[in-house]
Amino acid sequence: MGLHERRQREKESIRASILQAAFNLAKTEGWASLSIRKIADAIEYSAPVVYDYFENKEAILFEISLNGFHNLHIELLKAQKKHDTPEEQLKAIVDAYWNFAFNNKEYYQLMFGLGMQCCGKGMMKEEFSSFQDMIYECTGEIIKKNGSNPDNACHMSHALFSAVHGLISIMMMRNDDIPSTMNKETLDETVSSFIKSL
Repeated sequence: MGLHERRQREKESIRASILQAAFNLAKTEGWASLSIRKIADAIEYSAPVVYDYFENKEAILFEISLNGFHNLHIELLKAQKKHDTPEEQLKAIVDAYWNFAFNNKEYYQLMFGLGMQCCGKGMMKEEFSSFQDMIYECTGEIIKKNGSNPDNACHMSHALFSAVHGLISIMMMRNDDIPSTMNKETLDETVSSFIKSL
């Protein structure tokens, strides 16, 4: 391995360590307490080294959020591929989204700015809208099968996304006084009613 390749690999390793340290700190202390100094201490480098790789904390959070959206996208695709009909695909996609949110709370909170400032300033890769796009695709297919008005697909799919995201947000921000079963049952009922309405 040449000197250039060795240095490149070392840079990639430090960059990955910064991201992992930030995520680990968020899991133990919360996103709000994250700082460049704490990240630097965790990887045993000085703060200026962290700034060599990322402009500021916002840039680190943005990169981590992209990882979250990428991981979510993979889970949604897995769920969709297990079913053939758009109705079953839609149910599976919504379930996968719900499960991702509660199995990866730190990611989800960062991705959507729950209890904190949302990062990224609107700059997101295509995975950002994958859930909405997949809902829209399934909704359009169901509407087509039923011979309903295709012009309703966009409005209806946006309404379902809002309902799902709203339920998750309520659960995450008020999980002490709301039973999870009630909200999952509400989610399932919402999806079933949504499909029937198409």
